[in-house]
Amino acid sequence: MSLINGHKQILVVDNDNARAHQMATVLSFVGEHFTLCSQEQLSDYLKQSDHLICVVLAGDISTATAKHIKAQPSLPFLLHDVVDANALSQNANVLGLLSIPLNYAQLTELVHHCHQYHNKLPKKGNRLASSALFRSLVGVSEPMNQVRFLIEQVAKTPASVLVLGESGTGKEVVARNIHNLSDRADKAFVPVNCGAIPAELLESELFGHEKGAFTGAISARKGRFELAEGGTLFLDEIGDMPQPMQVKLLRVLQERTFERVGGSKSLKADVRIIAATHQNLEEMIKTGDFREDLFYRLNVFPIETPSLRERKEDVPLLLQELLTRFEHEQGKTVRFTEKAIESLMEHPWSGNVRELSNLIERMLIMYGEQIVDVAELPFKYQHIDVEAYQPEYPEELQEQDAINELFAGFDYEDEQNIDSEPAEALTQDEPIISQSNDSALLPDDGINLKEYLADLEISLIKQSLVKHDWVVARAAETLGMRRTTLVEKMRKYDLQKPQE
Repeated sequence: MSLINGHKQILVVDNDNARAHQMATVLSFVGEHFTLCSQEQLSDYLKQSDHLICVVLAGDISTATAKHIKAQPSLPFLLHDVVDANALSQNANVLGLLSIPLNYAQLTELVHHCHQYHNKLPKKGNRLASSALFRSLVGVSEPMNQVRFLIEQVAKTPASVLVLGESGTGKEVVARNIHNLSDRADKAFVPVNCGAIPAELLESELFGHEKGAFTGAISARKGRFELAEGGTLFLDEIGDMPQPMQVKLLRVLQERTFERVGGSKSLKADVRIIAATHQNLEEMIKTGDFREDLFYRLNVFPIETPSLRERKEDVPLLLQELLTRFEHEQGKTVRFTEKAIESLMEHPWSGNVRELSNLIERMLIMYGEQIVDVAELPFKYQHIDVEAYQPEYPEELQEQDAINELFAGFDYEDEQNIDSEPAEALTQDEPIISQSNDSALLPDDGINLKEYLADLEISLIKQSLVKHDWVVARAAETLGMRRTTLVEKMRKYDLQKPQE
């Protein structure tokens, strides 16, 4: 009993030969591949479930046969003329009931549902996500599920792929995973950034050159096409490729042969081409900056990588994955509060995953092995208002801090200079320490230093807020403090913008 004949099958399970023959006639008419079997043979065929589209159960279903529905959750079932259909249809993998008599439109629709059941199986996403190369494609959002599905569909084929998307969305990661899941995985994956190589050197970089082909060519050199032989050539930023090179690349894609610069021998190009760009190539075609024929050669199977702002629900998963990577590479980590993660999910992420990775590295440097809250995030990532924690310190520490602030600007060199002056230069009426115009005088009966400094702080904060029309961010900048610190002090002193 074998199902392996090059096509996935619909397995029809029916002990009634006449009804089974009728089903076979309809399936043949609509062009579906199928196999007929009895209920007693079902167990043997289910051992080859990877080759099944679905199982059609018909007639009086035995208890043993019914148990197979629950035992095969990844396999869809359809019911036809089943006595106790309502009870069996409670199972999620029973996708529908075929009408009596059989209806072509309904049969086609339900078979389509079976295909979709396979396409969107959770196990597929998990299997791909387990690959180390899928790190930057982590996510549970629908756009990321679609990207992973497309990668799996095209990987085993020889089709050229065009990966589109903004900078930092992981276009090279997509390309590497297509290669990793393809039949070429044991061969080389060779990336080329078309925008980073000068136009006059790009031809030699791609196709190689012979000795003496140009000044400085002291020996023959293989190009990227030769290095990628049998594997995958990834042409990143294809939109930056100069027009003359576009023509030469098109010829290689059409004829699958090329010559080294300065050479005459034709070399075979057994490579799979994956191209990527952040530019709109169709607009570039209209302006004459990109060849239309090359576009259609490359755009056989387009995959669009979504921006991070289109899949904000993936930020927490990405954050954890990137933190795990940094911990592995650098031996340290940092943690984020729920509010900090909530704030990051509100960020527009113009730099996408690359920007998120850079932020994490910055936080690792500043707060390694600590916990980051909203207040610790750089200002542009603070999208929610959270009351910053303001610790209360013992009285003696506060007084010591106040004294240190008061005398922070005291110049001990000036004190030494005064002491070194001749005694006759000082009179009984002159103070030993000179008093500048903006220094405070200590009253004879003393002051409450803590209250005095608080009043001074309130006065300076008010002046800065009034100066900047109560724009907190600018006032904080003038005072040399963080916006969140100033907000906390405004709450502490009950400072509010006057009502107009």
